[in-house]
Amino acid sequence: MKEFRIEAESSNRYARAEQATAASSARGRTALAGTSDILDLSEIEAKESPRILIGFSELERALGGGFVPGSVVLIGGDPGIGKSTLLLQAMCKMVALGQVCLYASGEESPTQVALRAQRLGVNTKGLKFISEIQLEKIEAIIEETSPQWVVIDSIQTLFSEDLSAAPGSVSQVKECAARLTRIAKRKGIGVIFVGHVTKEGAMAGPRVLEHMVDTVLYFEGDPESNYRILRACKNRFGSVNEIGVFGMTDKGLRGVRNPSALFLAERREGVAGSVTFINLEGTRPILIEIQALVDKSMLPNPKRLTVGTDAQRLTMLLAILHRHVTLSTYDQDVFLNAVGGIKISETASDLAVLIAIVSSMTNQAVSSKTAIFGEVGLGGEIRPVSRGQERIKEASKLGFTRIIVPLKNKAADIPGVEIIGVDNLRDAVKVVFGSNRVNHDDQVYPDE
Repeated sequence: MKEFRIEAESSNRYARAEQATAASSARGRTALAGTSDILDLSEIEAKESPRILIGFSELERALGGGFVPGSVVLIGGDPGIGKSTLLLQAMCKMVALGQVCLYASGEESPTQVALRAQRLGVNTKGLKFISEIQLEKIEAIIEETSPQWVVIDSIQTLFSEDLSAAPGSVSQVKECAARLTRIAKRKGIGVIFVGHVTKEGAMAGPRVLEHMVDTVLYFEGDPESNYRILRACKNRFGSVNEIGVFGMTDKGLRGVRNPSALFLAERREGVAGSVTFINLEGTRPILIEIQALVDKSMLPNPKRLTVGTDAQRLTMLLAILHRHVTLSTYDQDVFLNAVGGIKISETASDLAVLIAIVSSMTNQAVSSKTAIFGEVGLGGEIRPVSRGQERIKEASKLGFTRIIVPLKNKAADIPGVEIIGVDNLRDAVKVVFGSNRVNHDDQVYPDE
């Protein structure tokens, strides 16, 4: 009987604690929600806020043209890739323009941040800083100081007293992000969250976090390399897939004005398996070197390894190559690499990938002055891609004298540039490698 009473009391205490937590959380949400008037959408004045330009062109490009007052931005990336460095530099530039900025760090002490600022050589005078992880205290400081921009580094370190869960848990991340987002929209404050990522590279925490914010930016690149790519995956104020390219120096991140020259800097003449592809990142054409290596396999199942491209699409392209050029890779290992750490997601790379593979198999190099783009269909046809004219112009500016494009993307001739339109994969192979390398059944043979 005594054991029964103890168990009942324990259950009652647990139920009361659960009810108290739920009531506290409900009070916080009720106070946050408030009341709203019903409006006629046609009568609302749509006034676009002017963007703030701080002279950080690559960051502004990734944001869609500059900072939007009252917007909420989420920046994610691997540890040590430069998220905190980038935002410290950006906030110092904001302060220099007369903006009131608050930097809230839950991971570093004031001394650590001050030492980083000293290493970067930035002027931090006027930049407000707090080392705090309790949401209620941060809210009180925002109400007291009325900043125009707030950086939360990072959102996974915050916790609210209304919830009993640990910092970084799903409920804490959702609650803290929702309340700060609501403050941003109500007061017109720009809020920038730093987000952790999982080992797979996705944003840690609930996926709803990405739905709450206006813009999601991801840092890409190897932390061991000096170059970083900031990609916009979501943007309510601009186009997605815009990228900013940065170089990491002893004075912090510096924008790279000509990324194409960067990605092609180490390309050598006369190397089989190397092809220049004209990639489109948002609205920006960027030339990238694609490398392929095809080698005899010693395994029952040959390897298919890609870096920066889609492995599943490579398998499909190899089947197209066998069907329409009768070039088989069933006993060959195929390795594919997009040089520079950039990730290629568009299908316009199909033709360049296949030409690189044929180049490696036949040991015939493609001229370093030749650039290629085009989507390849299952029937071997070369399909047109978007913004073909802009791709061609970018390649011509960088000194490419021969550009192979889908037939429907062929434009007016540019002085000094040979623009060749191809309709199918077999024609493209003949144009690049010469008809003397293709016999009556379209089999391509390597040099003797």
